[in-house]
Amino acid sequence: MRSKIMVVLSILVISSLFMTGFTTAAPDGMAAAAVTPTAVPANSDVKEIELPDVDPSALKGDIYSAGSSTVGPLSEAIQELFVQDGFSGEIKNDIIGSGGGFERFCKTGETDVANASRKIKDEEIANCAKLNPARKPIAFRVGTDAITIVVNKKNEFLKNVTTEELGKIFSTAEKWSDVNSKWPAQPIKRFTPGTDSGTFDFFAEIVIQKPQKLEKLDDAKKLLLNAKNNQASEDDNVLVQGVEGDPYAIGYFGFAYYQQQKDRLNAVSVNEIAPSFETAESGKYLLSRPLFIYSDAAIMKAKPQVAGFINYYLTNVDKVIDKVGYFPASTEALNQAKQAFLDATK
Repeated sequence: MRSKIMVVLSILVISSLFMTGFTTAAPDGMAAAAVTPTAVPANSDVKEIELPDVDPSALKGDIYSAGSSTVGPLSEAIQELFVQDGFSGEIKNDIIGSGGGFERFCKTGETDVANASRKIKDEEIANCAKLNPARKPIAFRVGTDAITIVVNKKNEFLKNVTTEELGKIFSTAEKWSDVNSKWPAQPIKRFTPGTDSGTFDFFAEIVIQKPQKLEKLDDAKKLLLNAKNNQASEDDNVLVQGVEGDPYAIGYFGFAYYQQQKDRLNAVSVNEIAPSFETAESGKYLLSRPLFIYSDAAIMKAKPQVAGFINYYLTNVDKVIDKVGYFPASTEALNQAKQAFLDATK
């Protein structure tokens, strides 16, 4: 995923306008309905929930977020707006992968917000419960991503791939011809996200575990990690450079990074479906997934700046998400996140 960076922005946090209620998600605070992309289109007739107005210049204090390299750029875009609108406190955003973000949020309790490109795991929820004071993570759906399969610009043979072929390409096959006899008898050079990445977890589940009916996700991960000629990195730029440098290379990462590098790489459709807003939101594209930020009701009540920031995030995310390179969540999914916020801060 993208290189680990710390973005320290002077920011003033939004007024302590975190009030009213909402229908919470799951008992563990996980907003279950927000976990799976809904089929309701963003421009549907569902009425949008409006959160209380927030004045970033009225808020003080610091905000610390960390996690997904996929969600990280989206959070940074919101932070920049937050600062422009008057927040003068300090905000820090570390890009360390979804797993690393949940570790800092649930295990060490360092952060106020966790950025995640996957839902939180049971063991991570358990770690949150062990903190003193205990934390109950709440998921806020902020958008939709489509993991994009990319190849070198000189690759003339791979325009589309099936789920079965994709699984072989990233696990047991050594040469392209091992997957399809019409493809070159050249070694497959793989460039993949690291094990702390939510993108890696999601890919392992959808491409390996489910199609092969493996009981444990860890078994699927081992198949990916044991593949020959595989270079893993948390820095998406490393993956881009790797694929760009070898005509027989292949990789995958969030749609935003492909958008930034589309002049240097080719995207591959999956099961004859290309990534787009329509195919991602409807779930027709195999590798579509929801994007989240997580926090905790007690944190938001103790830190008005954090509550204000999350309020601001949910209110303004659709203004920047297209520019960042992702797709908006449906109105219904975003409403669930807003309702979760209202319920947590009433």
